[in-house]
Amino acid sequence: MFRGFREDFWRHFDFSLFGAVILAIAFGVAMIRSAIAGNEILAGLVQRQIIFAILGFVVILIIALIDYHYWAALIRQIYFVIMVFLIILYIIGGQRFGAARWLETGLVSIQPTELAKIVVILALSYYFGRNIDALHDLPWLVKGLIIALGLAIWIFLQPNLSNVIVILVLWGSLAWIGGLELKQLAILILAGITVVIVGFQFLEPYQQERVTGFIFSDSTTTYGAQYNVDQALIALASGGLLGKGYGLGTQTQLRFLKVRHTDFIFSVIAEEFGLAGAAFVLFLMAFIIYRCLRAATKANDPFGAMLCYGVAILIFFQGAVNIAVNLNLIPVTGLPLPFISYGGSGLLSLMLGIGLVESVIMRQKTLEF
Repeated sequence: MFRGFREDFWRHFDFSLFGAVILAIAFGVAMIRSAIAGNEILAGLVQRQIIFAILGFVVILIIALIDYHYWAALIRQIYFVIMVFLIILYIIGGQRFGAARWLETGLVSIQPTELAKIVVILALSYYFGRNIDALHDLPWLVKGLIIALGLAIWIFLQPNLSNVIVILVLWGSLAWIGGLELKQLAILILAGITVVIVGFQFLEPYQQERVTGFIFSDSTTTYGAQYNVDQALIALASGGLLGKGYGLGTQTQLRFLKVRHTDFIFSVIAEEFGLAGAAFVLFLMAFIIYRCLRAATKANDPFGAMLCYGVAILIFFQGAVNIAVNLNLIPVTGLPLPFISYGGSGLLSLMLGIGLVESVIMRQKTLEF
C-alpha cells in the first residue's frame, strides 16, 4: 500500500498543486479573519480553520502515499459507511437554517455531506473507469445514476438541494468523460429541465423563495437571501481596481454583508482587494483545476483519470456557483468557495480530494512539469 519516502518516488509529487492549495487556504484564513473582525461570537473560527487546514495537509500527504487503487477495493464498504452517516444525520442531525446537515460531536460539527461528494467521485470513477469499454447504453447510464442517487437521496431529505445538484453534475460529467453520447446528453438535459419544472412545487418554502427572489428581485427588502446578494453587489462594486484595503471594507466591517465568511467571502475579497484580488482568486482556482486536469491526462488507467477529473469538476463547479451567486447570476445556493470559505468539513474533504489527485500523480509514468 505504501511505497515509502524514496527520493525517486517523491520527485513526482506535484508541489505546484500542493503550493497553490496552501496559498489559497492561507489567503482564505486571512479573509475569514477580516470578515469576522469584531464579532466575538465568531472569533474562534479563524483558529478552527487553521486547525482543519493543518489536519488537511497531513491528510494530503497520507492519502498521496497510499496507492489510489487500494480505495477501489474498499469502495463498497466506504460507500455503505457514508450512507449510514447520512441516514443518522437525517434522523438525529442538528438543525441549522431549517435543515439537518451537521452531526454534533460535542467538540466540532461534522458535515457528512462534504465527505459524501468525495465518496461519490470514488464510486463513480471506479464504475465508469471499469466499464470504459462497455456498451454505453441506458442500463450503463442508469447504474451510474443509481450509485449517485444512493447518497444523494439522503442529502435531498436534509434538505440540501445544492449538494444534490453537485452530485448530479459529477455523475453527468463523469458519464460524459466515460463515453456518454451527445444524443444521450440531450435527453438528459431535457429530462433535467422537466424535473426542475415539475419538482419546483415540492421544494421547501425557503428554497422556492430563493428562486422567486432571484427572478422577481426587490432591492428594497431588508432581509433574506436577496438582501444578502444586494449587499454583496454593493461590496463588489465599491472595491474598484485595488480595493479599500485589508480590514477596511465598509459592507464587511459594518456587517451589512451577511454570511460573509462563507457564502459571500468572494465579495469580501473584491471589496477589500478590488478586481485585482478577485482576479488573484480566480487564477488560483484555475491553476488548481488545471493541475488536476493535467494529472488526469497523464494517469496510468481510467480509474485514476476519472478521480482527477472528478476532483477538478467538483472544485470548478462549486467555485463557479459560489462566484455566480455573489454576482447575482443565479439564485443563492449555499455552496462555499473552495479552499477560501470557512468550513472545516468542506476544507478537509477537498484536501482529501487533492490527496487522491497527488496519489494518481505519484504513480504516473515519467512526467514533465
